[in-house]
Amino acid sequence: MIKEEDIYKIGKLGKPHGVQGEVSFHFTDDVFDRVDAEYLILKLDGIFVPFFMEEYRFHGSETALIKFEDIDSQDRAKELTGSEVYFPRHLSDSDEENISWAEIVGFALIDAATGNTIGTIQGVDDSTINTLFDIETENHQNILIPASDDLLQQVDADKREIIMNLPEGILDLD
Repeated sequence: MIKEEDIYKIGKLGKPHGVQGEVSFHFTDDVFDRVDAEYLILKLDGIFVPFFMEEYRFHGSETALIKFEDIDSQDRAKELTGSEVYFPRHLSDSDEENISWAEIVGFALIDAATGNTIGTIQGVDDSTINTLFDIETENHQNILIPASDDLLQQVDADKREIIMNLPEGILDLD
């Protein structure tokens, strides 16, 4: 059984492309192309299911057209539309110096000064020049924390946590 802590989300499937079972794949991390991965994991009805890739080709900088084994028609491909796509952490080429934004979703954020857990990283907003971590705190509030290299003290992929030197008063902002 595939556990959620053993994988991380790298995108979502879009509409079928053509009639041979190919489907569009909108990705946030191209790790599937950087490493020798034979399969991707789809979340279907709340269950993580491996799907083996026959082939894929890029269709822009954030989209690929992908053909999975045993998906040979537009109707079968349509059944996969909207499925979230995940990648096994153990196959990733990342290390603690080079880890993708997609991989850190779900990591705990720890305040280096106090050792307290601030919350869990729910997402990363890199749409502006200042990248932000979207954190859900332990009391279920959402806060944004700058994802600056100057603030990052340590990334521990095994423990799934990031230790940061948080600016004084940042947790008091509303």
